[in-house]
Amino acid sequence: MAAVSCARLLSPGSGHRLRLGARLLPALSRVSLVRRHRLGPADDELYQRTTVTLLQREAAGGAVIYSYSPRGFSISGNTVLGPCAVLPPAVLQWNVGHHTDITVESLSLFYLLEPRIEILVLGTGARTERLDPNVLDFLKKKGIAVEVQDTPNACATFNFLSSERRLAAAGLIPPPAAE
Repeated sequence: MAAVSCARLLSPGSGHRLRLGARLLPALSRVSLVRRHRLGPADDELYQRTTVTLLQREAAGGAVIYSYSPRGFSISGNTVLGPCAVLPPAVLQWNVGHHTDITVESLSLFYLLEPRIEILVLGTGARTERLDPNVLDFLKKKGIAVEVQDTPNACATFNFLSSERRLAAAGLIPPPAAE
């Protein structure tokens, strides 16, 4: 806007009769000068620099399940053979061979974690299997939501929950080889 005003004042057909010279120009005497800039330390007593101190760096993200096979899983660049427990801080082998081996004792690893996980995703192999209702009730009393799915869907669900930065864990049994 200032450039347009100057162009009008300096144009030859301007009605303001602006001349560049040593004497005071009538067009500039009518303009009120306004100082517009950011405040600095000398301008205001309340001016203070803002500083930010980083107390804790955000985690780089949780584990990501890249693939599964009858032999095991590829999780965040590591190959895990057999059933595994994917926890927020680690990936461990899980000592279950079949969905019937999932008991309160085999799930103790998940409910003893601190901070407590919000949701446990269980992959039961090639298809969704029913678990013992006592096991599900026990986890519900501990405040952990449980999602029981076939392993391919459990892997996808866990990855989705991890991408949302939820406190999720997974217990996965590899699907058997297709015949």
